[in-house]
Amino acid sequence: MLSKVIICLVIGYIFGCFQTGFFYGKLLHGIDVRNYGSGNAGTTNTLRTLGKKAGYIVFFGDALKACFAVWLVRYLLFPGLDITHTLEMIAALGVVLGHNYPFYMHFKGGKGIAATGGLMFALDIRMAIIAALIFALVFFTTRYVSVGSLTITAAFPVMILFFFRGEWTMFWLSLIFTAMAWWRHRANIKRLMNGTENRFDRKKKKEHDS
Repeated sequence: MLSKVIICLVIGYIFGCFQTGFFYGKLLHGIDVRNYGSGNAGTTNTLRTLGKKAGYIVFFGDALKACFAVWLVRYLLFPGLDITHTLEMIAALGVVLGHNYPFYMHFKGGKGIAATGGLMFALDIRMAIIAALIFALVFFTTRYVSVGSLTITAAFPVMILFFFRGEWTMFWLSLIFTAMAWWRHRANIKRLMNGTENRFDRKKKKEHDS
């Protein structure tokens, strides 16, 4: 079991290290998006810096790398095992770690929200649909990307309990995803508490990266 966990974590980390926002900015625009806005390589900062098209591409790129890691575990490495779903989540955990802390970028990446969304999609598309609806409702109500991100990651363990009843290891792992997301958003949380968090404004297009 330990060897399988290590393999999944390592493979996931390798997938996660592919920083869609970083490479998109470097290859197509000759810039490092981390030098702008909130200073990380996530979807929202890329959208703010390079526009909607770039934001969409980065979101789907970061989500797909989690999907690919999960599918690799499910269909090629460890198919049909009693612990396959658990190993899929461990691989996705590696993806988020690689995305948040890529070794070649001085461990300065994104916040892992798109990658976590990719995990939801790969595990059960219904979870991804629910998360998307929750995010849309919260975002269009509050205009805070960070609040939407925090809400869907808080809902993730609840959805695991509902869609994977009895899979307690998956539930505990989902709490790790939630904890990491909230830790990465600690500056946003502080600004929300102080009333200084920037809202997404259609005119100004300003928002701290999620």
